[in-house]
Amino acid sequence: MLIRTFFLGLLALAANGASAAAQSGKLVLYTSQPSQDAQQTIDAFRAKHPDVEISFVRDGTPRLMAKLRAEFQAGAPQADLLLIADSVTMESLKAEGRLLAHPSADTSAYPAGIHDPAKFWFATKLITTGIVYNTKAPFRPEGWQDLLRPELRGQLVMPSPLNSGAALIHAATLTGSLPGGWDFYKQLKANNTLAGGANGDVLRQVAGGEKLVGMIVDFMPIREKAKGAPVEFVFPKEGVSAVSEPVAILANTKNEKAAKAFVDFLLSREGQMLAARQGYLAAHPDVPVPAGFPDRKGIRLMAFDPARTLADETRIRKTFADIFGQ
Repeated sequence: MLIRTFFLGLLALAANGASAAAQSGKLVLYTSQPSQDAQQTIDAFRAKHPDVEISFVRDGTPRLMAKLRAEFQAGAPQADLLLIADSVTMESLKAEGRLLAHPSADTSAYPAGIHDPAKFWFATKLITTGIVYNTKAPFRPEGWQDLLRPELRGQLVMPSPLNSGAALIHAATLTGSLPGGWDFYKQLKANNTLAGGANGDVLRQVAGGEKLVGMIVDFMPIREKAKGAPVEFVFPKEGVSAVSEPVAILANTKNEKAAKAFVDFLLSREGQMLAARQGYLAAHPDVPVPAGFPDRKGIRLMAFDPARTLADETRIRKTFADIFGQ
């Protein structure tokens, strides 16, 4: 019995050694994360897998996708991994057969519906869109309908779905959840709402007092408030939209095992704790919220279907452009 136990122990050690050896080589990550966050993520992963070398290319999701599609067309894609803003883009790549499934990824701790059911892409965060207001605003908005009040005529700014993936998902979510659908956006236009640019433009205008209220992703104003900016962020009572900053492995990867290990790290509690330390609401439901966020029970997520939004993407952009004259 002792000999058999010893032999099995040797086999386990050998298997672990082979696994560690397999998680080596090089990986290229294309990401829309801020560069500092991307480097922190890579450093944390390499602390567990020091034999894996990772380089990354950082840009906004639209520019990254333009680069990646040019590489596809040339027959020479460079990325092994993609960590970008939204699941709609991932759905398009999945439909084209550009992603590699990771069936063994452990998603048991996560609620249903947060990851791709076929395990081609996985949520790493929940970046919600809510309301930012300057502390000089005439009142504290509590919900989306408050943005239609006459006191905010000409004082509201929001990113355009033509420029922001998060804004596209936000428009799809709100029009699918609020009574009247697109009537909400028509009323915003009638209240002289400014639509254009991206989330950073919204923050700049509201923090600077050019506009008093805006729609924006959560972490930006929460971080700026901590630095002393005169802004507050509200999670509206009706609920919020969310992008999940999904990660996926490209089907062309030359280092599948190391790429899967990277995904596993992001989904692990350790990887999710890192996201929280970086100031994001982790996708893992048991990870504490970052400073400045309310309890998870106070954050209501509206329903969102990325596959349906992909199918409706052109219509959503056109409808928004028609309403706001863009």
